Amino acid sequence: MKYLYIALILLLLTLLTGSNPKEFNYLPAHVNDHQLVSYTQFTLSYNEQHEQADWVAYELTRAEVIMKLKRCNCFKSDKNITTGSASTSDYKYSGYDRGHLSPAADNNMSKIANKESFLMSNISPQLPNFNRSIWKILEGWTRERASIYGSIYIVTGPVFDDNMGTIGKNNVTVPGYYYKAILRSHTSTHYSIAFLIPQLYQSKNIIDYILTIDSLEIITGIDFFPALENLIENKIEAQSNIENWTL
Repeated sequence: MKYLYIALILLLLTLLTGSNPKEFNYLPAHVNDHQLVSYTQFTLSYNEQHEQADWVAYELTRAEVIMKLKRCNCFKSDKNITTGSASTSDYKYSGYDRGHLSPAADNNMSKIANKESFLMSNISPQLPNFNRSIWKILEGWTRERASIYGSIYIVTGPVFDDNMGTIGKNNVTVPGYYYKAILRSHTSTHYSIAFLIPQLYQSKNIIDYILTIDSLEIITGIDFFPALENLIENKIEAQSNIENWTL
């Protein structure tokens, strides 16, 4: 109950500080005929060929960051994927972590939301040294930005280039890279930033992996934040100014 009161107070503060309204459509453009599935705190596009999401998109608010729940560690197949999702057995003895795309710590508004983050549609095979180091650092950084600014929009996923083979009976692709595209707004001003990190990374400094969303779109083939007006979209997606994000 204590966390509920805190969340309500922070949600009110978020609204008062000028963050975007909930009805903003932050979803990327539809990827081919890939299935879209919406959950409590995120939406994903499922790539059957690679048995994981093309992208997972969600708004992360200050109120959501403050909420703390015990991790359920309840990984399971996603029955909502009509073609069938990857399974936990695909990862057994593979040497790869079951890496979250939308982190469990970003899905703590309810026990249901936390459990949904452990569905295998939201999971991708990550090297332990990647998942528990540079990727964890970037996830923590995004939560800090949500706390600072009140609300940010995140799209995250794998890049199927320089892949590292497959695992399991379902042939789950081990991606060569992972990305995050991030947008924030204050009144009529918009800021964006993107990161692209190889699994076999060299630096632990996330600044070394910054690029523009324009560049990320070319690499991934995904149109991020298409609901923005064209002039605004073109302007903000060319940004890579770290000073706008208090790095």
